[in-house]
Amino acid sequence: MQARRYYEGFWGVDSLTVKYTESGEMIRFSYRVLEPEKAAALNDKKSEPSLIDPQAGVKLVIPEMEKVGKLRQSSTPVAGKQYWMAFSNSGRRVRPGDRVDIVIGPFHANGLVVE
Repeated sequence: MQARRYYEGFWGVDSLTVKYTESGEMIRFSYRVLEPEKAAALNDKKSEPSLIDPQAGVKLVIPEMEKVGKLRQSSTPVAGKQYWMAFSNSGRRVRPGDRVDIVIGPFHANGLVVE
């Protein structure tokens, strides 16, 4: 509860979720923007997001597809919209139930549970 208030008040986001995709090859992080000015850091193209799983000892990054680019949304945030990014989980090292940290520039969300 306290963490949720922190993300809402300081970063202008809520509904932080981390989901294991059906294939297991990707982990999807999503969030909803409440205050675009505060949430801008999460959509900054210059930031290289990472997903860290301390139990598995891995740091996942967002893959770059030849014709699509990076698998993340980096447009100017709009209040009420949901945004996402997908991390490559080759080898399926990150599993459902793991607690992971999301780092995007100055933004840190620690201990999120992979669904």
